[in-house]
Amino acid sequence: MSKKMQSELVAILSDLIALPSPYPPGTSVEIAAYTAKRLKKAGYKVEVASKVKGVDNVVARLKGKARGPAIAFNAHVDTVGVGERANWKSDPYKALVKGGLVYGLGAGNCKGSMAVQIWIAEEIARRGGPAKGELIFTFVADEENLGPNGMEYLRKSGKVRPDALILGAQTENNLIVAERGVMWARITTKGRAAHAGNPAAGDNAILRMMRLVGALQSYYDKALARRVSGAMKSTVNIGMFHGGHNTNVVPSACTVEIDRRLLPDEKVKDAFKELKRVVDGVGEPKAMYGVEFLTGTNGFFAPENGAAVAAFEAAVKAHSRRKVKFLNATGVSDGRYYADDDIEIINFGPGSGVQGHAANESVPIAEMVDAAEIQLDVVKRLLG
Repeated sequence: MSKKMQSELVAILSDLIALPSPYPPGTSVEIAAYTAKRLKKAGYKVEVASKVKGVDNVVARLKGKARGPAIAFNAHVDTVGVGERANWKSDPYKALVKGGLVYGLGAGNCKGSMAVQIWIAEEIARRGGPAKGELIFTFVADEENLGPNGMEYLRKSGKVRPDALILGAQTENNLIVAERGVMWARITTKGRAAHAGNPAAGDNAILRMMRLVGALQSYYDKALARRVSGAMKSTVNIGMFHGGHNTNVVPSACTVEIDRRLLPDEKVKDAFKELKRVVDGVGEPKAMYGVEFLTGTNGFFAPENGAAVAAFEAAVKAHSRRKVKFLNATGVSDGRYYADDDIEIINFGPGSGVQGHAANESVPIAEMVDAAEIQLDVVKRLLG
């Protein structure tokens, strides 16, 4: 391990940890300015793109002399909040280097990957840039909020449309090339309020909701049991259930919000139609309930024989003397905004997923070095 490279990576990560960017509030102006300044100095064409004030995203480009693919890297700059400060053994906004690890808020998720990507960007520029194609580095906010002002904005505005997208993630330098889609929906029911001492005089909205949710659960228990692809499963979760306003009143309204995780070959619009069909089939009066689509994105699957995936497999073998593992994703990444673009989407980076969103999170320095060397090799294989 190069001591110079190690110290450079630790220094960048220390800078990033010292620039607070928690959600809420989600402000990313300072950390975006820091990143933009470094990459401008390195020779990149840099844009700070914002859909709303205070939520800044950095897009840095470096083109080769010959035609070739556009390869985009991505890391999110925002973190979760500190949480209970007493649970932290050190200052969450001051990097602590101890035992081969760097501790601090966001060290694992996702500032460790961000530091690696900044180092890669600067190193490639020092070496003269890519021989062909275009290299793009994106550092975005609004990821922890699952919001529309980060990577979704860059996709919808057309600012970043690559042939392959490499997202920083805590994969212990393995690959995630498949991700489930997600669909959120809300069901509301109405009723008629009455005194709890005479419930027959009212119409209980919670009981109506229980009939609808019961029918959904019974349907999904059978239907989703068959929807499995390797380690991935199609799932449903009742995430929120709100109803009534007083114990001695028959409730006149109830709301439920539902999370559906979809296999890559399932589509969000079809999942919503399926949910609505089951609810409509219960037979409740149409005027007494509603089914509303909230948000959703399709899943993706990058073929394991794609050029970028092949480059990662070869690079991992060359630098780590091992065969790369393909991991199963529990959550969703910003890659979901490109799920319908027919591109390779890859999650890769240092650190373990169990460290993210936890007090005293950390990232191994050795994994940061390996991640930098592997991804530098990947760029060389793809862009020369």
